[in-house]
Formats: sequence, C-alpha cells, structure tokens
Amino acid sequence: MSLQIGQKAPDFTLYNTDKEQVTLSSLHGKNVLLLFFPFAFTGTCTKELCATRDNLTVYQGLNAEVFGISVDSPHALRAFKESLNLNFALLSDFNKEVSTAYDTIYETFALGTKGVSKRSAFVIDKEGVIQYAEVLENATEIPDFDKIQACLKALN
Repeated sequence: MSLQIGQKAPDFTLYNTDKEQVTLSSLHGKNVLLLFFPFAFTGTCTKELCATRDNLTVYQGLNAEVFGISVDSPHALRAFKESLNLNFALLSDFNKEVSTAYDTIYETFALGTKGVSKRSAFVIDKEGVIQYAEVLENATEIPDFDKIQACLKALN
C-alpha cells in the first residue's frame, strides 16, 4: 500500500557517503525532502540531483533538509556526490529496506535489475508527517519541484 499525505513517515537509519548514520526521527523540528532515485551516474538522476544542488539555498530558506536516497553503495554514492559537487547528503539504502517501506521500489528495472528505487519525492513536516508524496513509474521523469517548493513554503 502506498504512503499517503497525512501519514506518519516511516522512520529509518541509513549511512551517508561519510559512513555516518542519518536517522529521520532525529530531524524532528525540520522539514525534510527525500528524493529517491534509481542509480548514481545515470542521465536523469544526474539532471535531478544537479537541479537540487543548484536550488539548495531555496530549500534551506524553507527550513528543509534534503536527502537523496538510492540502493547504491555508500562508496558509489560518495564518488557520484564528489563528481557532481553535490551540497546535500546522499544516503545508501543498499538493503532496500527504506525504499520498500516507502513503497517506492521497482521489482524489476532496466537490464533485469531487481529492487531499484523508483524516482520519487516525499516532503515530511517538522512533526514527521508526510505532506507531499510523488512516486514516478517512469524513471525518465523528474519530480515536480515547483509543487515540492510550494508545499514546503506552506509549512513555514
């Protein structure tokens, strides 16, 4: 069953590219933008995350912490982050637990790969409640950043 606006966001702990744990519930009091993406070093993922990088001050101005999440290893995500000079954290869902909890995972993806994160966006408010949810079936599409920013603006 897909997550709905108004539901409590599933808590999680994942490793970032510096091998530090990030726990969603520890961000209580801040708005959070979670951007799930299929794979590092691919065209649409690069476009999406660079757009986020280039607009990070907008998200910071809206009191939002931004995280990119994929099933890539922390090592691959670190190389990806460095190659694009990303200014926000990437989290490794290597065991696919968070992508599954957020119902944003392909059973089968390109080239027969299994258990890859669907491109999706979730805005979670300061109380840990989902205020925006967009799960894209087509991996070549990008979340609607205008709607995401409008949602974050309404939360402040």
